Amino acid sequence: MVSASSLFLITLSFLCGEAVAQGKLVYVTVLFRHGDRSPVKAYPTDPYQESAWPQGFGQLSQEGMRQHFNLGQFFRNRYKGFLNESYERHEISVRSTDYDRTLMSAEANLAGLYPPTGQQVFKTDLQWQPIPVHTVPQSEEKLLSFPRHDCPRYELLMTETEQAEEFLNVTTSYQDFIEFVRDKTGLNKTDVESVWSVHDTLFCESRHNKSAPDWVTPEVMQKLRFLKDFGFKVFFGVHNPQEKSRLQGGILLGEIVQNISKMAVPDPKNKLKLMMLSAHDTTVAALQWSLNVYNGKQPPYASCHIFELYKDENGSASVLMFYRNDSSVEPYPVQLPGCSLHCPLEDFVRITKPSISEDRDKECQLPSERRDTEVIISLALSGCLLLLLIALLLALFVGRKSQ
Repeated sequence: MVSASSLFLITLSFLCGEAVAQGKLVYVTVLFRHGDRSPVKAYPTDPYQESAWPQGFGQLSQEGMRQHFNLGQFFRNRYKGFLNESYERHEISVRSTDYDRTLMSAEANLAGLYPPTGQQVFKTDLQWQPIPVHTVPQSEEKLLSFPRHDCPRYELLMTETEQAEEFLNVTTSYQDFIEFVRDKTGLNKTDVESVWSVHDTLFCESRHNKSAPDWVTPEVMQKLRFLKDFGFKVFFGVHNPQEKSRLQGGILLGEIVQNISKMAVPDPKNKLKLMMLSAHDTTVAALQWSLNVYNGKQPPYASCHIFELYKDENGSASVLMFYRNDSSVEPYPVQLPGCSLHCPLEDFVRITKPSISEDRDKECQLPSERRDTEVIISLALSGCLLLLLIALLLALFVGRKSQ
């Protein structure tokens, strides 16, 4: 989290910048985490197994629904005059990962953003209307689910991360505590990367007024919280973070940058104004790591990263970013390192380019696999050329014989 003084200076400079005409808002992308939920799983000695939760593990709670309904109302107020007052299908596109909690979060959000009016009311006592939310099967999700473990190069980077000095220091310092957690939870395996699940379970239970076991003291929760945040850092940082970004959050960043660049070019046929993406804490963290703006803390429920595209009278475009991780205050502006708050689009594209892979499949290959691929391609090309040469020689031979 940024310090209070830094946040004050950033906000002050932003407000001063706002005094200067910055152009007209033309396009917005928002990425948010789902709302409050039940635990994803329970540890073996946990007294609250899946039957203790109304809808089972990993499901959006009523509080989570309220959080996203409120976030939708926030969007309605923030973009009043930009978005149509009533739902207009050409103005908004919504995509979610294929999880109940993210799909339901998007739907609750849309209920707050677009309460039906006029002809859109289909039942007088119901302030809701159906709005499409698009998704793909979890096995095919390549844009919104991170970290992705389909990349041999990333897996090698993770192995190297476990040999990094910072990782070894944390592991050594917390080894006794990790063994203590393993003993109390009955888990077969706990380490720096997996212990976050224990914190997640206990955190969810505390939010839903379920009593914690005697061994869960404030000190234990503090240590679990540290290891949970460090686990996020391990996924995307500690060792070679930029290459990790190219193979993880850079996938989503590349899509966002491409869409923003396209929307900066006038097209009367294109009426899209808002792209809404409903996903997970790791999705938000991966994106912010790729932008080099991650604050070191797990993105909370219903947290939201906002991209806004502006154009001035001369046609120049700029990008503003905001992060809303506390519903009690306005979202704070996020400054891309190396650029101003109102970052010119060409600079935004240039600065983010090193975190975006042009050919992820190729970069995911290990060095030996890359060489093997290159050899196979070379042999295939040589074979084709040889066949072509033989065909030409045969043609010449047949031609001379017929003469």
